[in-house]
Amino acid sequence: MSGEDHDGQTGLSLALKQRAYQEGFDPVGIARLPGSERLQLRTAALQRWLERGFGADMTWMATERRRNPALLLEGTTSLLAVGLNYHVADQQKPGSLKIARYGWGRDYHRVIDQRLRRIGRWLSEQRPDCRWRACVDSAPLLDKAWAEEAGLGWIGKHSNVINSQRGSWMLIGHLLTTEPLVADAPARSLCGRCSACIDACPTTAIREPFVVDSNRCLAYHTIENRESQLPEAIRSALGPWIAGCDICQDVCPWNHRNLPVSEEPELQPKAWMLDLKRDDLLQWDDATWDERLRGSALRRIKPWMWRRNATAAEPDQAPTL
Repeated sequence: MSGEDHDGQTGLSLALKQRAYQEGFDPVGIARLPGSERLQLRTAALQRWLERGFGADMTWMATERRRNPALLLEGTTSLLAVGLNYHVADQQKPGSLKIARYGWGRDYHRVIDQRLRRIGRWLSEQRPDCRWRACVDSAPLLDKAWAEEAGLGWIGKHSNVINSQRGSWMLIGHLLTTEPLVADAPARSLCGRCSACIDACPTTAIREPFVVDSNRCLAYHTIENRESQLPEAIRSALGPWIAGCDICQDVCPWNHRNLPVSEEPELQPKAWMLDLKRDDLLQWDDATWDERLRGSALRRIKPWMWRRNATAAEPDQAPTL
Protein backbone atom coordinates (compact mmCIF):
# COMPACT_ATOMS: atom_id res chain seq x y z
CA MET A 1 0.00 0.00 0.00
CA SER A 2 1.48 3.35 -1.01
CA GLY A 3 1.78 6.21 1.46
CA GLU A 4 -1.08 8.02 -0.23
CA ASP A 5 -3.28 4.93 -0.13
CA HIS A 6 -2.40 4.34 3.52
CA ASP A 7 -3.31 7.92 4.40
CA GLY A 8 -6.62 7.44 2.63
CA GLN A 9 -7.36 4.26 4.56
CA THR A 10 -6.34 5.92 7.82
CA GLY A 11 -8.76 8.76 7.16
CA LEU A 12 -11.54 6.36 6.22
CA SER A 13 -10.90 4.23 9.31
CA LEU A 14 -11.10 7.25 11.60
CA ALA A 15 -14.26 8.49 9.85
CA LEU A 16 -15.85 5.04 10.11
CA LYS A 17 -15.23 4.94 13.85
CA GLN A 18 -16.62 8.44 14.19
CA ARG A 19 -19.73 7.32 12.33
CA ALA A 20 -20.07 4.45 14.82
CA TYR A 21 -19.82 6.88 17.75
CA GLN A 22 -22.65 8.88 16.18
CA GLU A 23 -24.82 5.75 16.35
CA GLY A 24 -24.29 5.58 20.13
CA PHE A 25 -21.55 2.96 20.16
CA ASP A 26 -18.62 3.38 22.54
CA PRO A 27 -16.02 1.92 22.55
CA VAL A 28 -15.31 1.18 18.90
CA GLY A 29 -12.26 -0.35 17.24
CA ILE A 30 -10.96 -2.01 14.09
CA ALA A 31 -9.23 -5.37 13.56
CA ARG A 32 -7.64 -6.92 10.48
CA LEU A 33 -7.93 -10.54 9.42
CA PRO A 34 -6.55 -13.08 10.20
CA GLY A 35 -5.85 -11.42 13.55
CA SER A 36 -2.95 -11.63 15.95
CA GLU A 37 -1.48 -14.72 17.55
CA ARG A 38 -3.81 -14.28 20.53
CA LEU A 39 -6.83 -14.45 18.22
CA GLN A 40 -5.52 -17.74 16.90
CA LEU A 41 -5.14 -18.99 20.48
CA ARG A 42 -8.77 -17.98 21.22
CA THR A 43 -9.88 -19.97 18.17
CA ALA A 44 -7.95 -23.03 19.37
CA ALA A 45 -9.48 -22.60 22.83
CA LEU A 46 -12.97 -22.78 21.29
CA GLN A 47 -12.13 -26.17 19.83
CA ARG A 48 -10.88 -27.45 23.21
CA TRP A 49 -14.04 -26.10 24.88
CA LEU A 50 -16.20 -28.00 22.41
CA GLU A 51 -14.17 -31.20 22.78
CA ARG A 52 -14.66 -31.08 26.57
CA GLY A 53 -18.43 -30.92 26.07
CA PHE A 54 -18.74 -27.48 27.69
CA GLY A 55 -21.08 -26.28 24.93
CA ALA A 56 -23.81 -28.63 26.22
CA ASP A 57 -26.32 -29.06 23.39
CA MET A 58 -25.50 -25.75 21.66
CA THR A 59 -24.33 -27.54 18.53
CA TRP A 60 -24.31 -24.33 16.52
CA MET A 61 -21.13 -23.33 18.37
CA ALA A 62 -19.20 -25.93 16.36
CA THR A 63 -19.82 -24.48 12.89
CA GLU A 64 -16.65 -23.90 10.86
CA ARG A 65 -17.74 -20.35 10.02
CA ARG A 66 -17.24 -19.39 13.67
CA ARG A 67 -13.50 -19.96 13.24
CA ASN A 68 -13.11 -17.96 10.03
CA PRO A 69 -14.94 -14.65 9.43
CA ALA A 70 -13.98 -14.84 5.74
CA LEU A 71 -16.59 -17.60 5.41
CA LEU A 72 -19.28 -15.12 6.49
CA LEU A 73 -18.33 -12.56 3.83
CA GLU A 74 -16.09 -13.52 0.94
CA GLY A 75 -13.11 -11.22 0.66
CA THR A 76 -13.34 -9.90 4.22
CA THR A 77 -10.16 -8.09 5.22
CA SER A 78 -11.27 -6.03 8.22
CA LEU A 79 -13.98 -5.60 10.80
CA LEU A 80 -15.34 -2.76 12.86
CA ALA A 81 -16.12 -3.85 16.43
CA VAL A 82 -18.60 -1.81 18.49
CA GLY A 83 -19.76 -1.82 22.08
CA LEU A 84 -23.11 -0.59 23.40
CA ASN A 85 -23.35 0.28 27.09
CA TYR A 86 -26.39 -1.29 28.77
CA HIS A 87 -25.63 -0.17 32.33
CA VAL A 88 -28.83 1.67 33.27
CA ALA A 89 -29.75 3.48 36.47
CA ASP A 90 -32.67 1.21 37.44
CA GLN A 91 -32.38 -1.71 39.86
CA GLN A 92 -34.63 -4.71 40.42
CA LYS A 93 -36.69 -4.44 43.59
CA PRO A 94 -35.97 -6.63 46.64
CA GLY A 95 -38.27 -9.63 46.81
CA SER A 96 -38.51 -9.93 43.04
CA LEU A 97 -37.37 -12.63 40.65
CA LYS A 98 -34.27 -11.61 38.71
CA ILE A 99 -33.67 -11.14 35.00
CA ALA A 100 -30.23 -10.56 33.50
CA ARG A 101 -29.67 -6.91 32.62
CA TYR A 102 -29.00 -7.49 28.93
CA GLY A 103 -32.64 -8.53 28.50
CA TRP A 104 -34.24 -5.54 30.20
CA GLY A 105 -34.72 -3.39 27.10
CA ARG A 106 -35.55 -3.92 23.45
CA ASP A 107 -33.95 -6.91 21.73
CA TYR A 108 -30.32 -5.83 21.43
CA HIS A 109 -29.88 -7.93 18.26
CA ARG A 110 -32.29 -5.61 16.48
CA VAL A 111 -30.91 -2.45 18.06
CA ILE A 112 -27.29 -3.19 17.14
CA ASP A 113 -28.08 -4.67 13.72
CA GLN A 114 -30.08 -1.64 12.61
CA ARG A 115 -27.31 0.74 13.65
CA LEU A 116 -24.57 -1.36 12.05
CA ARG A 117 -26.53 -1.43 8.80
CA ARG A 118 -26.72 2.35 8.80
CA ILE A 119 -22.94 2.44 9.28
CA GLY A 120 -22.54 -0.08 6.48
CA ARG A 121 -24.63 2.01 4.10
CA TRP A 122 -22.49 5.03 5.00
CA LEU A 123 -19.36 2.98 4.19
CA SER A 124 -20.84 2.04 0.81
CA GLU A 125 -21.26 5.73 0.03
CA GLN A 126 -17.56 6.28 0.73
CA ARG A 127 -16.37 3.12 -1.05
CA PRO A 128 -19.03 1.96 -3.56
CA ASP A 129 -17.04 -1.16 -4.48
CA CYS A 130 -16.71 -2.50 -0.95
CA ARG A 131 -19.00 -5.12 0.57
CA TRP A 132 -20.00 -5.49 4.20
CA ARG A 133 -22.04 -7.60 6.61
CA ALA A 134 -23.48 -6.69 10.00
CA CYS A 135 -23.07 -9.30 12.75
CA VAL A 136 -24.47 -9.50 16.27
CA ASP A 137 -23.87 -12.47 18.60
CA SER A 138 -26.45 -14.60 16.79
CA ALA A 139 -24.02 -14.77 13.84
CA PRO A 140 -21.38 -17.55 13.83
CA LEU A 141 -18.47 -15.30 14.77
CA LEU A 142 -16.05 -15.35 17.70
CA ASP A 143 -17.47 -11.99 18.67
CA LYS A 144 -15.75 -11.57 22.02
CA ALA A 145 -12.36 -12.56 20.66
CA TRP A 146 -12.67 -10.12 17.77
CA ALA A 147 -13.84 -7.37 20.13
CA GLU A 148 -10.69 -7.99 22.16
CA GLU A 149 -8.62 -7.99 18.96
CA ALA A 150 -10.09 -4.61 17.99
CA GLY A 151 -9.22 -3.12 21.38
CA LEU A 152 -12.72 -2.81 22.88
CA GLY A 153 -11.66 -4.64 26.04
CA TRP A 154 -10.23 -7.92 27.25
CA ILE A 155 -12.00 -11.21 27.81
CA GLY A 156 -12.33 -11.64 31.57
CA LYS A 157 -12.15 -14.87 33.51
CA HIS A 158 -15.97 -15.02 33.38
CA SER A 159 -15.70 -14.97 29.54
CA ASN A 160 -17.30 -11.51 29.16
CA VAL A 161 -15.50 -8.57 27.57
CA ILE A 162 -14.36 -5.95 30.09
CA ASN A 163 -13.58 -2.34 29.21
CA SER A 164 -11.51 -0.40 31.75
CA GLN A 165 -13.89 2.60 31.59
CA ARG A 166 -17.22 0.83 31.09
CA GLY A 167 -16.86 -2.49 32.85
CA SER A 168 -18.51 -5.54 31.30
CA TRP A 169 -22.05 -4.16 30.86
CA MET A 170 -21.43 -3.96 27.13
CA LEU A 171 -23.27 -5.46 24.17
CA ILE A 172 -21.11 -6.24 21.13
CA GLY A 173 -21.54 -6.05 17.38
CA HIS A 174 -19.30 -6.23 14.31
CA LEU A 175 -19.31 -4.93 10.76
CA LEU A 176 -17.31 -7.18 8.46
CA THR A 177 -15.99 -5.49 5.33
CA THR A 178 -13.85 -6.13 2.29
CA GLU A 179 -12.35 -2.66 2.71
CA PRO A 180 -8.75 -2.82 4.06
CA LEU A 181 -8.97 -0.65 7.16
CA VAL A 182 -6.27 0.37 9.63
CA ALA A 183 -6.32 -1.82 12.76
CA ASP A 184 -6.24 -0.71 16.38
CA ALA A 185 -4.06 -2.42 18.97
CA PRO A 186 -5.59 -5.45 20.72
CA ALA A 187 -6.68 -4.93 24.33
CA ARG A 188 -4.44 -6.02 27.18
CA SER A 189 -5.86 -8.24 29.92
CA LEU A 190 -6.16 -6.52 33.31
CA CYS A 191 -7.79 -9.27 35.37
CA GLY A 192 -4.52 -10.05 37.13
CA ARG A 193 -4.88 -12.50 40.01
CA CYS A 194 -8.52 -11.61 40.71
CA SER A 195 -10.82 -14.62 41.04
CA ALA A 196 -14.00 -12.88 42.25
CA CYS A 197 -16.17 -14.23 39.42
CA ILE A 198 -14.84 -17.77 39.83
CA ASP A 199 -15.42 -17.71 43.58
CA ALA A 200 -18.94 -16.26 43.34
CA CYS A 201 -20.42 -18.67 40.79
CA PRO A 202 -22.90 -20.81 42.78
CA THR A 203 -22.50 -23.84 40.49
CA THR A 204 -18.72 -23.63 39.85
CA ALA A 205 -19.54 -23.18 36.16
CA ILE A 206 -16.28 -21.28 35.64
CA ARG A 207 -14.17 -24.40 35.67
CA GLU A 208 -10.92 -22.48 35.28
CA PRO A 209 -10.10 -18.91 34.24
CA PHE A 210 -11.82 -18.07 30.94
CA VAL A 211 -13.56 -21.48 30.70
CA VAL A 212 -17.31 -21.60 31.41
CA ASP A 213 -19.05 -24.99 31.42
CA SER A 214 -22.54 -24.43 30.01
CA ASN A 215 -23.74 -27.63 31.66
CA ARG A 216 -23.35 -25.89 35.04
CA CYS A 217 -24.32 -22.34 34.03
CA LEU A 218 -27.56 -20.81 35.35
CA ALA A 219 -27.85 -18.60 32.28
CA TYR A 220 -27.67 -21.59 29.95
CA HIS A 221 -30.26 -23.58 31.87
CA THR A 222 -32.78 -20.75 32.26
CA ILE A 223 -32.57 -19.76 28.57
CA GLU A 224 -31.41 -22.69 26.45
CA ASN A 225 -32.38 -25.85 28.38
CA ARG A 226 -35.56 -27.26 26.83
CA GLU A 227 -36.11 -30.05 29.36
CA SER A 228 -39.33 -29.97 31.40
CA GLN A 229 -37.36 -29.92 34.67
CA LEU A 230 -34.07 -28.24 35.53
CA PRO A 231 -31.31 -30.47 36.95
CA GLU A 232 -31.38 -30.65 40.75
CA ALA A 233 -27.95 -29.02 41.04
CA ILE A 234 -29.26 -26.04 39.08
CA ARG A 235 -32.56 -25.87 40.97
CA SER A 236 -30.78 -25.77 44.33
CA ALA A 237 -28.44 -22.97 43.20
CA LEU A 238 -30.90 -20.92 41.15
CA GLY A 239 -31.79 -18.36 43.79
CA PRO A 240 -33.95 -15.61 42.26
CA TRP A 241 -32.60 -15.99 38.69
CA ILE A 242 -35.21 -16.98 36.11
CA ALA A 243 -33.81 -15.47 32.89
CA GLY A 244 -30.04 -15.43 32.64
CA CYS A 245 -27.65 -14.62 35.48
CA ASP A 246 -25.44 -11.61 36.29
CA ILE A 247 -23.63 -12.93 39.37
CA CYS A 248 -20.18 -13.12 37.79
CA GLN A 249 -20.55 -9.56 36.47
CA ASP A 250 -22.08 -8.19 39.67
CA VAL A 251 -18.99 -9.17 41.67
CA CYS A 252 -16.41 -8.02 39.10
CA PRO A 253 -14.30 -5.16 40.55
CA TRP A 254 -14.32 -3.44 37.16
CA ASN A 255 -18.10 -3.06 37.55
CA HIS A 256 -17.76 -1.45 40.99
CA ARG A 257 -16.34 1.76 39.55
CA ASN A 258 -18.16 4.96 38.67
CA LEU A 259 -19.46 3.65 35.35
CA PRO A 260 -21.30 5.73 32.77
CA VAL A 261 -25.05 5.18 32.82
CA SER A 262 -26.90 4.54 29.57
CA GLU A 263 -29.89 6.75 28.84
CA GLU A 264 -30.62 5.02 25.53
CA PRO A 265 -34.43 4.73 25.38
CA GLU A 266 -34.23 1.32 23.67
CA LEU A 267 -32.18 -0.15 26.54
CA GLN A 268 -34.34 1.03 29.45
CA PRO A 269 -36.13 -1.76 31.36
CA LYS A 270 -39.81 -2.52 31.15
CA ALA A 271 -41.40 -1.80 34.55
CA TRP A 272 -42.60 -5.37 35.11
CA MET A 273 -39.05 -6.71 34.85
CA LEU A 274 -37.98 -4.76 37.93
CA ASP A 275 -40.69 -6.13 40.23
CA LEU A 276 -41.64 -9.59 39.00
CA LYS A 277 -43.34 -11.85 41.53
CA ARG A 278 -43.55 -15.62 41.26
CA ASP A 279 -47.32 -15.81 41.73
CA ASP A 280 -47.86 -13.29 38.93
CA LEU A 281 -45.55 -15.11 36.55
CA LEU A 282 -47.13 -18.50 37.21
CA GLN A 283 -50.43 -17.06 36.01
CA TRP A 284 -49.04 -15.98 32.65
CA ASP A 285 -50.85 -17.40 29.66
CA ASP A 286 -49.46 -17.34 26.14
CA ALA A 287 -51.14 -14.01 25.38
CA THR A 288 -49.52 -12.36 28.41
CA TRP A 289 -46.14 -13.77 27.42
CA ASP A 290 -46.60 -12.49 23.87
CA GLU A 291 -47.49 -9.00 25.05
CA ARG A 292 -44.71 -8.69 27.62
CA LEU A 293 -41.91 -10.25 25.57
CA ARG A 294 -42.73 -8.62 22.25
CA GLY A 295 -39.51 -7.17 20.82
CA SER A 296 -37.40 -8.72 23.59
CA ALA A 297 -34.26 -10.87 23.38
CA LEU A 298 -35.85 -12.98 26.14
CA ARG A 299 -38.62 -14.14 23.81
CA ARG A 300 -36.34 -17.15 23.31
CA ILE A 301 -37.60 -18.33 26.72
CA LYS A 302 -41.00 -19.87 26.01
CA PRO A 303 -44.00 -19.44 28.39
CA TRP A 304 -43.65 -22.91 29.92
CA MET A 305 -39.94 -22.27 30.53
CA TRP A 306 -40.71 -19.06 32.43
CA ARG A 307 -43.09 -21.04 34.63
CA ARG A 308 -40.56 -23.86 35.05
CA ASN A 309 -37.84 -21.43 36.10
CA ALA A 310 -40.12 -19.48 38.43
CA THR A 311 -41.25 -22.67 40.18
CA ALA A 312 -37.62 -23.54 40.96
CA ALA A 313 -36.50 -20.03 41.91
CA GLU A 314 -36.31 -18.46 45.35
CA PRO A 315 -37.24 -14.76 45.19
CA ASP A 316 -34.60 -12.30 46.31
CA GLN A 317 -35.17 -11.36 49.92
CA ALA A 318 -35.93 -7.81 50.97
CA PRO A 319 -33.39 -6.40 53.46
CA THR A 320 -34.41 -6.52 57.09
CA LEU A 321 -34.77 -3.24 58.96
